[in-house]
Amino acid sequence: MKKFYLGILIMSASAIQSQKFPDLKAPIAEKQEHIREIHGDKVNDPYYWMIDYFKKGKDSTKVVDYLKAENTYWTGMMKDTEPFREQLFQEMKSRIKEKDESVPVFKKGYYYYSRTETGKQYFKYCRKKGSLTAPEEILLDVDKMAEGHSYYSASGFSISPDNTKMIFGVDDVSRRQYKLFIKDLTTGKITDLEIKNTGGSAEWGNDNKTIFYTANNPVTLLSEKIKRHTLGTDPAKDVTVYEEQDKTNFISVYKSKNEKFIFIYSGATTSSETKYLDADKPNGEFKVFQPRMKNVLYSVTPLEDKFLIRTNKDALNFKIVETPLDKTGVDNWKDFIPHRKDVLMQSISAFKNYLVFGERQNGLSQLVIYDRKTGKKEFLKFDEPAYTVYSSENPEYNTDNFRFGYTSMVTPSSQFEQDLKTGKRVLLKQQEVLGGYDKSNYVTERLFATAKDGTKIPISIVYKKGYKKDGNSPLLLYAYGSYGSSMDATFSSTRLSLLNRGFAFAIAHIRGGQEMGRQWYEDGKMMKKKNTFTDFIDSGEYLVKEKYTSPKHLYAQGGSAGGLLMGAVANMSPNLWNGVISQVPFVDVINTMLDESIPLTTNEYDEWGNPNNKDAYLYMKSYSPYENIEKKNYPNLLVTTGLHDSQVQYFEPAKWVSKLRDMKTDKNVLLLKTDMEYGHGGASGRFDYLKDTALVYAFMFKLEGINK
Repeated sequence: MKKFYLGILIMSASAIQSQKFPDLKAPIAEKQEHIREIHGDKVNDPYYWMIDYFKKGKDSTKVVDYLKAENTYWTGMMKDTEPFREQLFQEMKSRIKEKDESVPVFKKGYYYYSRTETGKQYFKYCRKKGSLTAPEEILLDVDKMAEGHSYYSASGFSISPDNTKMIFGVDDVSRRQYKLFIKDLTTGKITDLEIKNTGGSAEWGNDNKTIFYTANNPVTLLSEKIKRHTLGTDPAKDVTVYEEQDKTNFISVYKSKNEKFIFIYSGATTSSETKYLDADKPNGEFKVFQPRMKNVLYSVTPLEDKFLIRTNKDALNFKIVETPLDKTGVDNWKDFIPHRKDVLMQSISAFKNYLVFGERQNGLSQLVIYDRKTGKKEFLKFDEPAYTVYSSENPEYNTDNFRFGYTSMVTPSSQFEQDLKTGKRVLLKQQEVLGGYDKSNYVTERLFATAKDGTKIPISIVYKKGYKKDGNSPLLLYAYGSYGSSMDATFSSTRLSLLNRGFAFAIAHIRGGQEMGRQWYEDGKMMKKKNTFTDFIDSGEYLVKEKYTSPKHLYAQGGSAGGLLMGAVANMSPNLWNGVISQVPFVDVINTMLDESIPLTTNEYDEWGNPNNKDAYLYMKSYSPYENIEKKNYPNLLVTTGLHDSQVQYFEPAKWVSKLRDMKTDKNVLLLKTDMEYGHGGASGRFDYLKDTALVYAFMFKLEGINK
């Protein structure tokens, strides 16, 4: 009953049927009365008890037992797919070049790079002095360091100005709380600095002995303080050089590219403030660049003779202003690149003779080269309908060579170097897809759906040639739509396992991101958040109308805040989807935003609102997935979470699934998979995540009747 069409394995229209799931009894979670009363509104939350593991830790066996029961259930329901999932895992893994090496980056006399080895999950961080033919120096063997750990993340590699020492962070729990270590690069000795609960990196003063780092609250995980540590001293005596009083702000510390300044950045989604210090005087006092202003964001880039500032002051889509080195206040700011209504200014890459601006126009990213001597501008041009271009690692200031990355849904990730003076461009490396990959066998398009309010929503889509637009082909629609994060069209070798079996993959560039400019974000947050959900639904309906697919073969996927999107659209338009994949989903919006002890809650007020405000509470309640479950049919659902998730706590999806089981009236599949050892980002090894991808694909393939 199966047939091939131009090399794509698909099912004939009359034969497409869901493979049967076994008739197993799903776990039924206990109910306990818990009344939430606020603004005169009383709500019973019978699954509130699931927060116990977060509050009590390993003493809460009831929560752990429930999560394990759900894991046993999904394992049984998907038991017959185990051989297929292993096949998918091996297939996706086989496309990845196991023995590989990153493009070396030159900084202060050394070429830095990482390399991976066959059969190894992690990597080795290395350098060579002066020349790529010089002997290799392995700075960190993360493969060896990770031995014996179920999760291991090493990050924030920071080399001292004299090239003799390196600071790095380690998280072996998956809570994104890092301990800092130092390695003496002359002796090879690694020392635990006994500095815990950091953001995972540190910045060096120019004296080679002073570092600055971000200290996080161990409970809320909020970035609270910037501290200064002198090597060889007791970290308990580290000086706090800045403490953030506003719990809605994130803070960070970084060094300018020209290595003249240490900056402290404090910002939320609506306002920010920067402090700065001469890197040659690390024991000095930080100065305020410009005190925070209501609804004004700004970031600073120093040049030899002035500061450049990217800001949205009187500029919705941001602009570039300049100010003297000794007069940093807003009264001295003058336009350098004026505001444009149709162009979002996103970034500045500074060089001695050139600037490169990262911009976004008509939903596509672009790079603009600016000659600092002549003021001449040059746009880098590309001919694919949907693509992503971005500035890559460029640590050297005194160079005319600029590196950038390029990818599309059919073009593997590519690293280029362009001579900013001559325009000569060289391809340094393109992601190698083992087993053979011919981009001409695939098609990418850029479509536009019309939202209910008339707004045009861009959609990037890719499929293999031969994909039939007759309404009978399966399609996976993905989106995020929050925090101003733009989901651009990029290549994925793992996605080929989906495309080669007859699926199309599409990204809906919905409001809440910044694909179409800053207003795109403003129209998808706070009291306009529902635009995000209706944009996604309208995109799905458009793809059905244009016969790319049909509700019987349309699938939706999103994670974290995109998991909120999945929960909302499952409530609002359950009949549009055959299946929904909701990964680490933020679905219990009100209860989480009311509890400041939950990590990162207060940082989120500018995105979702503060439910202690009645208007915000009522609006959140009108869309929060957990609050809006009804007695009705729902699509097939696969939900994933991590017990140690620091971004979206495990109890949100667990409560959501429990309530869905209790109220839904259909016989569709509802599965909850909890990683008992991982957090928000899943497994840390470079291959382990493929097992989760294989499960997601197998879930959809099973529903489509595809078994090989």
